[in-house]
Amino acid sequence: MENLNKTTVAVPNTLEDDPRIGHFLEKKLAEDDLPEAVIIGFPSDKGVTRNGGRAGAADAPHAIREQLYKLTPNPENYTAFVDLISRSTDLGNINIRYEVEEDQHRLGEIVAKCLEQGVVPITLGGGHETAFGHFLGYAKAGLQTSIFNLDAHTDVRPLKEGQAHSGSPFRQAIEHESECSEMYLVAGLQPNSVAQSHLKYIKESGGEYMLRDETNITSISGLFHQHESDRLMVTFDMDAVDQSQAPGVSAPCANGLPSDLWLTSAYLAGRNEQVTSFDLSEVNPRHDRDNQTAKLAALTIWNFLLGLSERE
Repeated sequence: MENLNKTTVAVPNTLEDDPRIGHFLEKKLAEDDLPEAVIIGFPSDKGVTRNGGRAGAADAPHAIREQLYKLTPNPENYTAFVDLISRSTDLGNINIRYEVEEDQHRLGEIVAKCLEQGVVPITLGGGHETAFGHFLGYAKAGLQTSIFNLDAHTDVRPLKEGQAHSGSPFRQAIEHESECSEMYLVAGLQPNSVAQSHLKYIKESGGEYMLRDETNITSISGLFHQHESDRLMVTFDMDAVDQSQAPGVSAPCANGLPSDLWLTSAYLAGRNEQVTSFDLSEVNPRHDRDNQTAKLAALTIWNFLLGLSERE
């Protein structure tokens, strides 16, 4: 596809009976074969710096791929998992120009093509401005969707001097002229990092929110189905995870969600047939420790793929 740069990631040399995910994702599909899912990189953190955050998320797509490509297919659901990733591919990275709005529209064009063809796009951010580019795919395709965000923050801040940033994507989606955003659902919120006015805004727009202590597997499962749309756009912000397990993020969280809840949530998203797209944002390799956060991000994608492979 245009606007994409193919990336190069080393895949481990292994025996034939020990394949890794990278061996499958790097293979080219036949021109007339539509993939089941595609990976897209959005290597930009301009929206993070606009929002006063620390730079580094632009390096995340490559760091996540390096860890993802090393992972093995699920051994207990091997046939279905391999069948899925054999029919999936990594498209590479969006050509970023560091103009947030232009880059978001570029991502939206790629996501729209995927949605129109029934392909599940999996976007690796980047800052959380990734999410509005992700949403623009629905707007450009003329498809209504609910939005589920797992995040420590609401990210419904107003624009800054008319400019988009990593804290504004869901206000932009809710107020977008396309009216393609049907409902905004957000879980994992830190009460010490959320303005009362933002919670009020979500409620008044018809959305729902859940604070960190209310966020568990049961409540997340309920939110996944708490919408009337035929589609659900899912976006995970890595800063929702506890800092001890995800130190390499743009805004570390001292009392975040445990990684097992995070990973199970990704699996549930993959299994849910209403989920038509997924993105993962705010991994910051410059502040990571022994690739700990990049590895967790790769496992997040792995779990989403596992769930996707088990759809009936």
